[in-house]
Amino acid sequence: MARMHAGRRGKSCSVRPARNDAPTWSNTDKAAIEKLIVDLRKEGTSGSMIGLILRDRYGVPDVKMITGKRIGDILKENKVSSEIPEDLRDLMIKALGLRKHLGDNNKDLHNKRQLHLVEAKIRRLVRYYTGTKKLPAGFTYKPENAEILLSR
Repeated sequence: MARMHAGRRGKSCSVRPARNDAPTWSNTDKAAIEKLIVDLRKEGTSGSMIGLILRDRYGVPDVKMITGKRIGDILKENKVSSEIPEDLRDLMIKALGLRKHLGDNNKDLHNKRQLHLVEAKIRRLVRYYTGTKKLPAGFTYKPENAEILLSR
């Protein structure tokens, strides 16, 4: 499949091996894994980083295979998930960094275009998340208010 804002195709990536049950060497204690996920989130770790930490430090290859739930579902059950979805939050942080850079370097045309592309992705994601009711119906992205939204 082609990339969104480039005229080339994407890279092929490695694929996880197909398994129905957890390997024998992995940590398979459901309650301990869920407690770890909640504790890591309370420390301020994002959902994707929680998955990496569980894989690298605690020997959990796939949370869904062991617990039957995704990390995001476990966070919602324990009421520690964020208001703004993680991918949208990351794009907003990227746009804020680009705006700060363009404040100092206003003739940087490459990053000016990159800012337009990132904000187009943000608006597209906001439209998707308001349609799926993950964001409130009146939610709109405004660069002036993005820093306030991310500080919560």
